[in-house]
Amino acid sequence: MTLSTAAPPAGPAEKATARGRPGRRPIRRALLRDWQLYTLAIVPLAFFVIFRYAPMIGNIIAFRRFQPGGSMFGGTWVGLRYFEMFLADPTFWRVFTNTVIIGLLSTAVCFPLPIVLALMLNEVRNHAFKRFVQSVSYLPHFLSTVVVAAIVMQLLTVDGPINQLLSFTGGPPVAFLQEAELFRTIYVSSEVWQTVGWGTIIYLAALTTIDEQLYESARIDGAGRLRQIWHVTLPGIRPTIITLLVLNIGTFMAVGFEKILLLYNPATYPTADVISTYLYRLGVLSGNFSYATAIGLFEAVIGLVMVFGANLLSRRTVGASLW
Repeated sequence: MTLSTAAPPAGPAEKATARGRPGRRPIRRALLRDWQLYTLAIVPLAFFVIFRYAPMIGNIIAFRRFQPGGSMFGGTWVGLRYFEMFLADPTFWRVFTNTVIIGLLSTAVCFPLPIVLALMLNEVRNHAFKRFVQSVSYLPHFLSTVVVAAIVMQLLTVDGPINQLLSFTGGPPVAFLQEAELFRTIYVSSEVWQTVGWGTIIYLAALTTIDEQLYESARIDGAGRLRQIWHVTLPGIRPTIITLLVLNIGTFMAVGFEKILLLYNPATYPTADVISTYLYRLGVLSGNFSYATAIGLFEAVIGLVMVFGANLLSRRTVGASLW
């Protein structure tokens, strides 16, 4: 006769203990083991805490009558008074419209061009020529905004190279920087020159992760280069495209403050004045900090809503999203 030696079934407490042991490391043990990696994150985290999250406390002055030199939490509570003021201000709606138009133009032109350039460079087989094009297209990114604005101004002055070329062809000189209807074209063109080459780096890195067997299968099925790009390359980098698009939409309302501030003038205010430059004149130059903070908070809320909306739309339409 054989006796059974099977162990009795484990109780609930024993099951919980058994499940908790494997694969679950205490936080302290993980920190001790990978402390070098966590140390690298200290500086970026400190930067965001000090320069991004801590200043959010200052948004309280959008609801108070703040006086320079006083406490952020002092002064008279005015509620939504400043929000009602700028919503009824025609100047605000003019700069809001300019911000939306310049943001749309920048996104529509500057976002797809790095993708196109990366696809073109990916097809180049001459490595020397490819490296030369990459180097030339990357260089403008390392120039400061002040230098880029100075170059644009020197090119477009009345006696600059472009007007000299117009005079050589028999055309009259044009005061480009004084023409309000030309400002958006000038701004977007300078953004293309400065950012497109640098933007290709991420896409070129993403292209290296695509399996070469997919291209081989496409060639066996008779697909040419264009069909391979459409059915293999673009789907392969789609998550990268979606991620960068959502991030770009997050900065949609915060169009290039520095460059616009350096290039615009009172003659181009009707098309060049955006929310960020309007806030600069209201807050820094005029000292109306509460009113400027209310507009800035309104802009930030719109940007936050656009990020969440773009991420949700992307997840439901193409199945890829930032989170």
